[in-house]
Amino acid sequence: MGAITHLFVYSVFFSLLRISITQDSISITPSQSIRDGGTTLVSAGRSFQLGFFSPGNSNSRYVGIWYTVSPDTVVWVANREAPLSDHSGVLKLADDGVLVLLNSTNGTVWSSNTSTTLQNPLAQLLDTGNLVVKDGNDDKPENFLWQSFDYPCDTHLPEMKLGWNLVTGLDRFISSWKSTDDPAPGEYSVRIDPRGLPQRVNMKGDSIKTRAGSWNGITFTGNQGLRPNPVFRYEFVFNEKEIYYDYKLLNTSVFSRFVIDPSGIAQRFIWVDRTQSWEPFFTSEADQCENYGLCGAYATCNINNSPICSCLEGFLPKSPKAWDSIDWSDGCVRRTPLKCKVGDGFRKQTGVKLPDTSSSWYNKSMTLQECEGMCLKNCSCTAYSTLDVRGGGSGCLLWFGSLVDIREFSEGGQDFYIRMAISELGHLEKEGQSSKKKLVGIIVGSALLVVGMIIVGLLLYIWKKKLKKQGTTKGSQRKDYDNEGGKEDMELPIFDLAAIVNATDNFSNNKKLGEGGFGPVYKGTLPEGRDIAVKRLSKNSGQGLDEFKNEVILIAKLQHRNLVKLLGCCIQENENMLVYEYMPNKSLDSFIFDQPKRKLLDWNKRINIIRGVAKGLLYLHEDSRLRIIHRDLKASNILLDNDMNPKISDFGLARSFGGDQIDSETNRIMGTYGYMSPEYAEHGQYSVKSDVFSFGVLVLEIVSGKKNRGFCHPDHHLNLLGHAWKLWIEDRSMELVDELIGDLCTLSNVLRHIHVGLLCVQHRPEDRPNMSSVVQMLSSESFLPKPKQPGFFTVSLEDDSSSSKHGTYSANEITTTSFKARRIRIEGSKREKGK
Repeated sequence: MGAITHLFVYSVFFSLLRISITQDSISITPSQSIRDGGTTLVSAGRSFQLGFFSPGNSNSRYVGIWYTVSPDTVVWVANREAPLSDHSGVLKLADDGVLVLLNSTNGTVWSSNTSTTLQNPLAQLLDTGNLVVKDGNDDKPENFLWQSFDYPCDTHLPEMKLGWNLVTGLDRFISSWKSTDDPAPGEYSVRIDPRGLPQRVNMKGDSIKTRAGSWNGITFTGNQGLRPNPVFRYEFVFNEKEIYYDYKLLNTSVFSRFVIDPSGIAQRFIWVDRTQSWEPFFTSEADQCENYGLCGAYATCNINNSPICSCLEGFLPKSPKAWDSIDWSDGCVRRTPLKCKVGDGFRKQTGVKLPDTSSSWYNKSMTLQECEGMCLKNCSCTAYSTLDVRGGGSGCLLWFGSLVDIREFSEGGQDFYIRMAISELGHLEKEGQSSKKKLVGIIVGSALLVVGMIIVGLLLYIWKKKLKKQGTTKGSQRKDYDNEGGKEDMELPIFDLAAIVNATDNFSNNKKLGEGGFGPVYKGTLPEGRDIAVKRLSKNSGQGLDEFKNEVILIAKLQHRNLVKLLGCCIQENENMLVYEYMPNKSLDSFIFDQPKRKLLDWNKRINIIRGVAKGLLYLHEDSRLRIIHRDLKASNILLDNDMNPKISDFGLARSFGGDQIDSETNRIMGTYGYMSPEYAEHGQYSVKSDVFSFGVLVLEIVSGKKNRGFCHPDHHLNLLGHAWKLWIEDRSMELVDELIGDLCTLSNVLRHIHVGLLCVQHRPEDRPNMSSVVQMLSSESFLPKPKQPGFFTVSLEDDSSSSKHGTYSANEITTTSFKARRIRIEGSKREKGK
C-alpha cells in the first residue's frame, strides 16, 4: 500500500476522533485536575494539547496528546491498555508528584508510577509534546521526575530519544496501535537493537521486519531517506550510558512526526500550512528490498535488477533450484572455501547498505588498515568496514558469521570488504580485470606473510629453548600447556612469577580473598598501584589444567562490561595463575546470603545486578565472537565492582559452540548443585538453555535473599524453586520477596522479576526463553507467558495442569532425591563429546 493511500486511511480514521476541548490550562498542580469534558492542558506555545478522546468508532475514553493545528492527530496515549468506559475520568497530580488517572469510583486506571517524591510537584506539557512532572522551581530536563518521552506510543517526535538508557535499562521504542479504534500496543515496533554495533530496526513481534542499519556518523547505512537537509538535524548518541537516536527541527515553525501505523508501515510526515494537511516525507518500506534478509546470506538486493536478488561475487546459490524459482531465502555459499592459515584476502563491495551488525565487533579508534589486519588474524572474521565515514573514515567494524541483509544502492551507500580465499580473488580478477597487478601483489604479500610467520615461529622456538635453559618451563603441566594451549592465539599478557609473589606478599594469608574449586584467590597490588586478583591453581584442586587452559582461551577473547576482565596469566615453575581486575565488593553471595550486608542491596541495586548478569549472558550466548555456555553460573561467580555492578567470572567449565551448534553432551558432569538444569544434571546435556536455568535460580535467590540449595520452610519440604512455584500458583508471590528489600520497589516490577525467574527455570529447555527475550522482558512491560512447573519439582497431576496456575502439588515428589547417588563432579575416563 503506497504512502498516499496510508495517509488517506489515517485521515479517514482521525476524522472519526471525538475530542473534548473546552477551556485550557498551562500546568497542573496537586490542587488541580483535568476532567473529561472539562479543562484541557496546553503547551506554552500552544503547539500541543492534552485531554480526553475516543479513537475511531470506539466509545472508550483515553487521555492523549495531539497537535493543536491538527486535533485528529494523536501522538501519545497514557492509558493505552486501560480504557475508560465512560466520561467520568479525571487526571490528577498527587501530592507526591505521581500522575494518576481515576475512574468514576476513584479507582486508579493509570499512573506515572514514580518512586521519588517532590516537595513542589508540577505537571506541564512542553512545546515539544513532552508531558513532564518536575519541581515547580526547576526547569532542567535532566531533573524531570517523569516524562512521557520515556514511554512513547506510535509516534517519534522531535527531541524524543529512541533507544536505551544503559544505566537504568530503560528501552524507549515506538509501537503501533492494535487498530484505528484501539491504541493498545500492536505487533509492530521501531527500536534500537543494542546487539553488536547498535542499529535501528522495525520489528513484527520478535522478528525483524525491516532494518535501517547501523549509524555511520552521518546516517543509518540502510536509510537513504535520512540525509542532511534544512528541516532536520539527526543525532545518534552511543556511549557507556546511552544508545539512542533522535532528531531536532531546525525550523521550529515546522511540524514533523515519525509514526508506525497498525499495519506496520513506518512513515515520516510534514505538516503543510498551505493545504492544512500532513504530507508524507518518506516511508520505511518503499520497495521489496526493504524486507529483512529477503535474499538470504551472502547476497545483495537491487530493486533495479531482475531478478532483484543476486549472489555476491565469488558466491553461488545454496539451493539453485529454489533460487531459480525466485525463492532466495537459503542465500548463497562460497564458491571457494576460506583457507585462513594459508592466507585470505578481501574484495571491496561498494555502495551498499552494510550487513546486519548484530553479530559484529567494533573499535572506535582503529584505522582501516589496522581493521584489515585484525580481521585477517581471526579466522571467524568474514568482513570489515569503516565505523565512521566522516573526515575520510575512522574506526573499525568487523563481522563474524554470515553476511545478511545487504542492499545495493544506485547512489550513496557505504563500502565494506568481504573476506575471500586468495585463489578466488585471483579467479575474479581473471574474469573481470585486464590487469593482474593486484593478483601479483596478493601473491607476493602472501609469500611475505608466510615467510614472516616462519621467521616469527623460529624466533618463538629459540625463545622457548632459552626459557627452558633458565628452568622456567619445568614440569609436565607447563609442557602440556605449551603443546596444546599454544595452538590458540590468546593475545594475553604474561606476568612474571616474581611480580605476582611480590604483589601478593608471597601469597600471604592476609591477602587471601577466598577459595573455590580452582584454588585460592589472593589480592595483589602491582608496583604502579593497581589492585589485582590472582587465582592460583591448587595442586589439590578439583579443577585441573584443562579448566585453567579453557578459562584462558575463552575469556581472553571476551570483552563486555558485565564480564570480569582477565588481565593476564602466569605459567612458571609449576605455577598456573590467572590475573584478574580486582573487584572490591567481592562476590554476590557474600551480600545476598548475609543478613547484615543484604540490607545494602535495595531493590534498585538488585534490579541492576539481575539485568547486568542478563546482558552478560546475552553477550556470551549471541553477541560474542564465540557462542559460550558458562555452565557454572551462580551467586559466588558474580563479582561486584565499586558501584555494585555485576561481572560474571570463572570460565573454567565454560564451553564454546560453533555457529550452527545448538547443544552438546558430556559424561563428565561438573557444576554446582542447586544451579544445574535438569537435563544437564541427569543426562549431561547442556545448551544455552542450561545457563538460562541457572540465571532463573539466581533471579529467585536475589529476589528472596535465600539459597535454592538448603532452603527450608516450616510448612513444606520444597526447595526455593518449589516454594516460588507454590506461591505462584496460589497467587501469593509477594511472600517470596526479601523482607529487607526496602521500600523503593513496586508490586508489578517485583512480580515481573519473579515471573521471569520462573519462566527461566521451567523443566523443559524448549519452554525456557533465550537470553535476548529475557533481557527484553526485564526491561519492558510486554506481556509475559504463563510459566510451567520448574525443574526438580514434580506435580501430582499427570496432566501437568499446574502450568495453568491451578491444580495441586506434592511436596513428596520433589526430584532432588535423585542426587543422593550422584556427585556433582563425576570423574571418568571419557572426554566430553564435542570437546
